[in-house]
Amino acid sequence: MKLNIAVLSGDGIGPEVTAQSIKVLKAIALQFNHTFVFKEAVVGAIAIDKTGNPLPDKTLELCKSADAILFGAIGDPKYDNDPSAKVRPEQGLLKLRKVLGLYANIRPVKAYETLLDKSPLKRHIIEGTDISIYRELTGGIYFGEKQLSEDGNTASDLCEYSRFEIERIAHLAFKAAQTRRKKLTLVDKANVLESSRLWRRVVTELASEYPDIRLEFLFVDNAAMQMILNPSQFDVILTENMFGDIISDEASVIGGSIGLLASASIGDEHAMFEPIHGSYPQATGKGIANPIASILSAALLLEHFGLHEEAKLIDQAVEKSLKLQITTPDLNDATEKISTSKVGNFIEDFINNPTDSNKNFVNIHLGQSTII
Repeated sequence: MKLNIAVLSGDGIGPEVTAQSIKVLKAIALQFNHTFVFKEAVVGAIAIDKTGNPLPDKTLELCKSADAILFGAIGDPKYDNDPSAKVRPEQGLLKLRKVLGLYANIRPVKAYETLLDKSPLKRHIIEGTDISIYRELTGGIYFGEKQLSEDGNTASDLCEYSRFEIERIAHLAFKAAQTRRKKLTLVDKANVLESSRLWRRVVTELASEYPDIRLEFLFVDNAAMQMILNPSQFDVILTENMFGDIISDEASVIGGSIGLLASASIGDEHAMFEPIHGSYPQATGKGIANPIASILSAALLLEHFGLHEEAKLIDQAVEKSLKLQITTPDLNDATEKISTSKVGNFIEDFINNPTDSNKNFVNIHLGQSTII
């Protein structure tokens, strides 16, 4: 298969972790006889610095013509610390989602057996957790009308949803549940918000088309609590934009590091794959950023195009790196620190040599092959 992949590494640690994803995808292409063509473009703070625009026209056109987009991260302290800034890096990402129609954000959350003791939550609470969060991505309060009074003392943000917006992502979530444990939980605030009441009504109506799926409802405040008390109860979670943003970031603590969580943003014509973490400017250039979320995002890219065997091999490589503690400092307390690139090297090596024994991998010095 030939794929044209637009690479938007972005800001902060984005270029460092995305480089590892590309490294892994190139190994997959070599092993499975695919052709992946990577073309880079700027987005976010670096794009503002270069062009004055967080999403330059050239970047947008590249994304429109690509088969898929591999995204890094955006954000910079000089904008984060200046809420009055008129042009912001995040505007580039929001516009990209809207223009490309990337309405469904899919975030897998898994408690890896080898990392159960790394989580701040107790082992018996998180064991067996395997969740797929479907977050609506192009509607709601993030895209609603925003107003600020002339005196600057009153502000409002409109949260607006249509039946069409709810139906299209709900269908995806129901279909995903059919391939998993056949349970769907709608997270809303229907006791207070009219938009949530529409969500609940529409999703309830659609449920009749999926009689094999058990549909449950949770208010978002209770869902946030249940995510910590008993996360393994969830299978597929469906929710609106802001609630999904918060719930999925909360879920990141389950695995022990936000550096493990990948995501796919899907539309009818385009797809983008990115780690859920931010630009982490404090770690930029230090080689300590965890690339696994970006690498697992690359696996989601492969799955999107039906390359399931290839994606499974990446998952196996990640599992092996975690088992052997070939991980960055956020998950590894060892005296000898393992860098971002060395984690990528190890996973690349596993893909090139997937049948080697555990003993052999222990003898690979931090991802630099010495096959015995």
